[in-house]
Amino acid sequence: MPNLHVKMKDIPKQDRPRERLIEFGASHLSNQELIAILIGSGTKKESVQELAKRIYSHFEGIELLREATIEELITIKGIGKVKAVNILAAIELGNRINRFKAPERYVIRSPQDGADFVMEDLRNKNQENFVVLFLNTKNQIIHRQTIFIGSLNASIVHPREVVRP
Repeated sequence: MPNLHVKMKDIPKQDRPRERLIEFGASHLSNQELIAILIGSGTKKESVQELAKRIYSHFEGIELLREATIEELITIKGIGKVKAVNILAAIELGNRINRFKAPERYVIRSPQDGADFVMEDLRNKNQENFVVLFLNTKNQIIHRQTIFIGSLNASIVHPREVVRP
């Protein structure tokens, strides 16, 4: 029986997972295609897409793949330690992104709120500091920058120095 192994270079560019990700975005790829990108290459007898499909079938989808161990992955023919580590690293990164919560941002509702926000840092300074607080549309601080450090009791700042950043 002849080997029907298809190499990635024999697949039209528009059908290759990496090229499709670049052109259409990751959300347009199947789970098997994403796995194929992670493992990078197949074996002498099996294309990367076939190997990815086998991995996906072995774990009956991504739900059980989420719980995979390195030992389980390397039992699959064609998956060595390097490919197993790549898969596990991607799973862990996905888990961390899923658990990530942006810290609550400080909201400025009045000049006093702005003063309260910078007061502790500026309290013991020996020179005047001109600090700018950048806010988003919800009046949350997204950035803080010291624009100018003046003398003992004065700080002369041109408006363009405030507007530039």
